[in-house]
Amino acid sequence: MCGIAGIFPKQGRVASEDLLLSMAGELVHRGPDGVGLYLDEPFGMVNTRLSIIDLVSGDQPLSNEDGRYWVMQNGELYNYPELMTELEGLGHRFATRSDTEVLVHAFEEWGEDCLAHLNGEFAFALWDREARELFLARDRFGIRPLFLSCPGGDVTFASEAKALLRHPEAERRLDALGLVETFTLWSVQPDRSAFAGVFELPPGHFVRVDERGLQRPRKWWDISFAPREGRRKESPEVLAEELRQHLDEATRIRLRADVPVGVYLSGGLDSSATTAMARRHTNAELQAFGIGFDDPRFDESDFQDRMADAIGVRLQRIRVSDGDVAEALPEVVAAAEKPMLRTAPGPLLRLSRAVREAGFKVVLTGEGADELFAGYGIFQEAMIRRFWARQPDSKLRPALLARVYPYLSHDLGERGTAFMVDFFREGIEDLDDPLYSHRPRFRTTSRALRFLSPALRAAAAEQGDPEQRLLARLPEEFGEMGPLGQAQYLEIITFMTGFLLHSQGDRMLMANSVEGRFPFLDVHVAEFAASLPERLRLRDLEEKHLLRRAVGPLVPDEIRSRPKRPYRAPILGAFFGPGAPDYLGEMLDPEAVASAGYFEPQAVRRLVEKCKRYVDAGLGEGDEMALVGVLSTQLLHQRLVSAPRLARPAVATRVVHGGRVRLGARADEGNLRAVEAGGDETA
Repeated sequence: MCGIAGIFPKQGRVASEDLLLSMAGELVHRGPDGVGLYLDEPFGMVNTRLSIIDLVSGDQPLSNEDGRYWVMQNGELYNYPELMTELEGLGHRFATRSDTEVLVHAFEEWGEDCLAHLNGEFAFALWDREARELFLARDRFGIRPLFLSCPGGDVTFASEAKALLRHPEAERRLDALGLVETFTLWSVQPDRSAFAGVFELPPGHFVRVDERGLQRPRKWWDISFAPREGRRKESPEVLAEELRQHLDEATRIRLRADVPVGVYLSGGLDSSATTAMARRHTNAELQAFGIGFDDPRFDESDFQDRMADAIGVRLQRIRVSDGDVAEALPEVVAAAEKPMLRTAPGPLLRLSRAVREAGFKVVLTGEGADELFAGYGIFQEAMIRRFWARQPDSKLRPALLARVYPYLSHDLGERGTAFMVDFFREGIEDLDDPLYSHRPRFRTTSRALRFLSPALRAAAAEQGDPEQRLLARLPEEFGEMGPLGQAQYLEIITFMTGFLLHSQGDRMLMANSVEGRFPFLDVHVAEFAASLPERLRLRDLEEKHLLRRAVGPLVPDEIRSRPKRPYRAPILGAFFGPGAPDYLGEMLDPEAVASAGYFEPQAVRRLVEKCKRYVDAGLGEGDEMALVGVLSTQLLHQRLVSAPRLARPAVATRVVHGGRVRLGARADEGNLRAVEAGGDETA
């Protein structure tokens, strides 16, 4: 796990060593164990290393035998021992036992087709010295980030956008359409980002860069959910056993490391199953980490304790108060580099800090299970709406929604039930709408758009419509997927890759130099899940039906039978309760809002007054999301746009120039591990 960055300059320019090290300085939290610099004029790239595999000789960049290909990677290849053995059998010679070196030999052997051989979570840059071409690739689900930009005709790439903003010709401003998409879809689509002129290489894509510039990104993998009846016809018992084997193997290979590996344990089914499988493959005592909330509405401590006791793992838990959530938000936003609609990343940032302080660099987590096995309420809700659409005037069918959202009818009585029926009735008969499952969510989220300034909304409208852009992004085979598969695909490309793996996953972990690993997102697990009949993922409103059967022997019944409890954190009480943060007034002051230019000051003022008035009674989901959206955008503007806090340039500890070691001041200061000056550097 590392940070990578690089520059392929336009003709007539040469990548600046000083600029590359400044970019690396913004990524040192991703890799505090060493900095590798590669220069081969005009191209240059840099890496900050978090050493996990081959601690002694795995420093980057690494090359193949003749020094034609040089690579830097952010991430891990979990099947690297098997690939190394296969490549050695094909005549390749390895100088290290690093998974990163596997990349150059795999590319040398198979070219771009090497990607299909990789089982891992990665973003890497591979330089071909002979062809003078850069190859960039990203893993199937976009677990590891990779941003690109083209300031002044240069092509730049980096693991985080803040590194790209160090280029002297980069725009340092927020993107209007990026804000509108966040306030509609929960995330920015990958051809853009929160910053103007910066975009992501989409998950499952690669791209080439040569003297002609940046080529068009190409898709090398995508998940394809089966039609409603599925592609697998075996009995549920047989399929449950196969799923358990896939998960067990995915967990086993993700324990491969030369440092201790821990687990996140929330008390829910997914993290509990991951913990149980990790325990089976760990000889020493397994360390688990969990979050406990002072607010009982969010706390799952009891279930964490029961699971830890049942399988015999040591559990370390941090306690989180409302004040802790508010205190963390500025740091969360700076790490996430985007606005957000929830405060849930804050406790995870504190948790990763506790992991690092406990001496761990790696944790396994349960992300991905809900998206692949239909664990969210949005899937149940869509099933009910389709069932209801057969008899739109039925009084009984919409009552099923109370099983998904019991708090609405319980807390709000008849008024809550009436609201629920009216809200979910809208568009109920538009069954051919590709976005059918997510229309209610988008309506709720987009309520925050009313706070945006008219000028920003107009600027965004000139660039595109979020929902139309999402429709254009859907693959040709989308219509062949079943209704549940369509909903799951949409959830993966909007919520999971854009928010869950980004703002709650990679960024909150790597802010404290911790690598997260995700067994449920193993390619074999994912493709197996996508092949199943829909009834085995969501059966009679029981979410994750086959997964519950598969992990039944591994977890206690009370964990296996628990209904899904979404992970959330306090919002209203955190910002308007007794421990309200000092920065709140500064960020939401009408003059500050007007100066930033993103929001309509009086609309924000009315929202603040409403929050104060209902701090005890509570607000609706739309207003809470709007509050977090406005506040996080203002913080992002302060931290990374108007008054950016620039990191110090990194100091190189490994320098390779044109395939040969170049000793210099920075290398000497950084304790360069290299051959004698003038000798060939091949690995």
